[in-house]
Amino acid sequence: MKKELKEQILELYQQLKKEDSTKENRLERWRNLEPESAELIAVIIRSQQSKKVLELGTSNGFSTLWFADALQSIGGQLTSIEIEAERTKKAKEHLEQFDLLEAVELLTMDAQLYLEQANAVFDLIFLDAERSYYTNYWPHLDRLLQKPGSLLIVDNVVSHQEQVKDFIALIRNNPTYTLTIDPIGAGLLFVTKE
Repeated sequence: MKKELKEQILELYQQLKKEDSTKENRLERWRNLEPESAELIAVIIRSQQSKKVLELGTSNGFSTLWFADALQSIGGQLTSIEIEAERTKKAKEHLEQFDLLEAVELLTMDAQLYLEQANAVFDLIFLDAERSYYTNYWPHLDRLLQKPGSLLIVDNVVSHQEQVKDFIALIRNNPTYTLTIDPIGAGLLFVTKE
């Protein structure tokens, strides 16, 4: 990411974080991915030369900006799913503001419904949605991770360890997957097929 763009996106992050600090209800907050986590995933997208990336949980598009920039530089495409129309609208505004909309398809729909219908092959799937649904998502994620080297990255696995333990156990019980947790940001889970 170019230095000037990175500075502008980090400025946006601070504005959104300040906004979040005024909201008591967790569900009303933006709950953005930490910049260091977003940057790491963007580096992975570039190094893996990911052509198709899926993001489950767009929110206001902060993480989407990082992924879109990486994908735009390598000719890849991002599909980003958000259940709330107002958040999708805000994500679109941010992507337009930074001229990064071209590499992104924004969809407003339930992630479970999308996963049930999806038949695309993704190089990378980023999961940052409501954690209580993750175990229901797993059979579909498992189906979508068939490509050798495809990668699932899940946020908040350290900060909300208790809420994701059953989901992680499902993956650990499947001997065809390798997984590791990196404590960066709120904790990222990396999962890939052996």
